[in-house]
Amino acid sequence: MTQKERNDFFYVCSLIEHIARQTKNKRGVIAKALGKEGIEKQLYDAEVNHCLSFEQVSDEIIEQYGIPDGEFDTITDCKYTIPSFMDIGKLYSIMIEDCAKPGNEVEELIKIFSSFISDKISDFHTDVYYQNPSYLECSYEAGYLLD
Repeated sequence: MTQKERNDFFYVCSLIEHIARQTKNKRGVIAKALGKEGIEKQLYDAEVNHCLSFEQVSDEIIEQYGIPDGEFDTITDCKYTIPSFMDIGKLYSIMIEDCAKPGNEVEELIKIFSSFISDKISDFHTDVYYQNPSYLECSYEAGYLLD
């Protein structure tokens, strides 16, 4: 993966996290709403869209794809500071780069965001986000959190 591709995936993963928080949806709901073509479009547009605010791009995507509000709110009742949407986006982009076979990065993005590990990472009442990315990747591939 080139540095530009890494940056584009980081941007799109951060965007998905931002939209999910804004609409209170699981991250997989957003990835599936965009679908492969929508994610590819966002990757293509990333170099230009990163100059815009995440709020503006998120609002446009929510409207364009008809993303409804959900009930997956893992932020409101948190006692402590939560990681930023960009911190989470970086984690996801690392996981995609490490787990995807070359040429299958978009499919892996959808799989990771739609898997159990995404819900665990998004539960800011736990310390899962703070775990080593290698541990998260191994847990993802195993299908459960490893001991």
